[in-house]
Amino acid sequence: MVASKTDEKVTLVTKDGYKKLVEELDNLKNVRRREIAERIKEAISYGDLSENSEYEEAKNEQAFVEGRILELEEKVKSAKIIDDKKKKSVKTVQLGSKVKVKNKSIKGSKPAEYVIVGSTEAGYENKISNESPVGNALLEKSVGDKVKVSVPAGIMEYEILNIT
Repeated sequence: MVASKTDEKVTLVTKDGYKKLVEELDNLKNVRRREIAERIKEAISYGDLSENSEYEEAKNEQAFVEGRILELEEKVKSAKIIDDKKKKSVKTVQLGSKVKVKNKSIKGSKPAEYVIVGSTEAGYENKISNESPVGNALLEKSVGDKVKVSVPAGIMEYEILNIT
């Protein structure tokens, strides 16, 4: 999440990322809650709750799910969908851009493709956060630009080969 001009938290997501957040929230509220309630009900029927591991496990899972629901509700409420139409007319890397880069610091490395997204969506399907060192360094750059990025392995230099 990032702070906007009015200090409200904004969650930057793609249309697909927003859809996934809503689907996960719906599943947790309408499926997982019921499943856990049934597990708790069944565990209670076993009697003595003080030594009932099934009950304890179900209550812990319930707490986790309720926490995740709160987190997702906040993200959905504060979501700002990245406008795909804007990025198609722009020649620089923006949120939502797919960027093909070559790591010039590693001889023989093959080009890699990344999609620049908000931190909520990062970490899967070659999606990197605009807040990560590499994602942040690529923002506003054009095809042919080279950027140097400090990463845990040292300083890496990337060349932008393509932006879509």
